[in-house]
Amino acid sequence: MHFLDQAKIFVRSGAGGPGAVSFRREKFIEYGGPDGGNGGKGGDIIFEAVPGLNTLIDFRYTQHFRAARGHGGSGSNRTGAGGDDLIIRVPVGTQVLSEDKEEVLADFTKPGERVVFLRGGDGGRGNATYKTSTNRAPRQHGTGWPYQEMWVWLRLKLLADAGLVGLPNAGKSTFINAVTNAQAKVGDYPFTTVRPQLGVVSRHNREFVLADIPGLIEGAADGAGIGDRFLGHIERCKVLLHLVDATEEDPVGNYRIVRDELDAYGAGLIDKPQVIGLNKIDALDPADVKKLITKLKRASKSDVLPMSGAGGAGIEAVVDRLIEAIGPAEGAPARDDDSPPGEWSPV
Repeated sequence: MHFLDQAKIFVRSGAGGPGAVSFRREKFIEYGGPDGGNGGKGGDIIFEAVPGLNTLIDFRYTQHFRAARGHGGSGSNRTGAGGDDLIIRVPVGTQVLSEDKEEVLADFTKPGERVVFLRGGDGGRGNATYKTSTNRAPRQHGTGWPYQEMWVWLRLKLLADAGLVGLPNAGKSTFINAVTNAQAKVGDYPFTTVRPQLGVVSRHNREFVLADIPGLIEGAADGAGIGDRFLGHIERCKVLLHLVDATEEDPVGNYRIVRDELDAYGAGLIDKPQVIGLNKIDALDPADVKKLITKLKRASKSDVLPMSGAGGAGIEAVVDRLIEAIGPAEGAPARDDDSPPGEWSPV
């Protein structure tokens, strides 16, 4: 399935149906009078967040959504049928933005959440409602209230508990493959990850969602490389795992590059809790690893966890630190620390 996280669509609610102009004409009924019914209400445009979707690819092929208009009224004071509502199903985490992308019109963060986005027009009045003591045979009627329409942008922000950041080839895809059942592409060249990946980590009877996004390079905020457009997918994360490649010439400088890009992007990413993992330590001597950890601690002013996504060293400690930063699961009782931990393995 192709991944698409932005789409522009046109939505229009249904117009109200016209009221009827009708008069009662029956044998042996001397004074029939007006009996035109009202028009039916137009259909609403409704957005609904549904589980099981993680892409907006369907909106690449269908961009126009129009709800049905209301039916016209008829004689014998019969109201016209209302137009069917049009339900647009979107993934959880979708935002509906104005055409200029300056305003968030709706934000869906829970499965089953529904929003009546555009209301259909009310039906027009039939001539029976215009009857008065001085206007016994009215012939006017309402044409129905008009529809509402607009162009909007859909933007998907994946819902994950933890997000992976780092330069290209820092080992993010290898890590997510090691701790989840995700099958992210791994290669010895930059930007093997070109779209976000999601995986579920299971440890100590806890599960959390981990998101991997394409690597950042210097100038990503200005469009360099793949740019920073995918950083929106980690805006909702509770913690970030920053992987630093220990085999590069300047790991500390690479750490600062990613931090600068997070700061330039904004949205509070620079202030999120961060776990730093010094990756690929199995390719260096222990003495060199110890020196790098000291330098990185001094630059980041936080703990640095040595690890190897490919070899498996230190992965458990990193996952434990992420669980600690995420906090207890919502609605779940606190775990007794004396209870034996469950066996760790990818879901």
